[in-house]
Amino acid sequence: QGPLVESGGGSVQAGGSLRISCTASGSTFSTNCVGWYRDQIDDNAREAIATIGIEDGGTHYAESVKGRFTVSRGSAKNMVYLQMTGLKFEDTAVYYCAPLEALYGCLVGSWPRNSYKWGQGTQVTVSS
Repeated sequence: QGPLVESGGGSVQAGGSLRISCTASGSTFSTNCVGWYRDQIDDNAREAIATIGIEDGGTHYAESVKGRFTVSRGSAKNMVYLQMTGLKFEDTAVYYCAPLEALYGCLVGSWPRNSYKWGQGTQVTVSS
């Protein structure tokens, strides 16, 4: 399976909402867990922010987004969404998704295989 494709980014004012999507190239995801990540401005480290179990729909969030972001599965088995509300300037970032083996659980802080080729991401810009 090729890299997952992120879409739906854009510009929004602080306090606003936006939903971004993650699509697998096949009819389903190749793994049982999908994670969301972001590259914030002025930060070299990619941040893991959320995960969702593809079969059970269980979700986990980083403290930085908990209570504001919601990850969900689409009706199509190859789509996952990240609903973002109460957006802040510091949420400005390029957002990525990735398939996770989740050998130790579908938890935030899990990372894809080293061989995974990340997609292009989708830019979210929050203006204050």
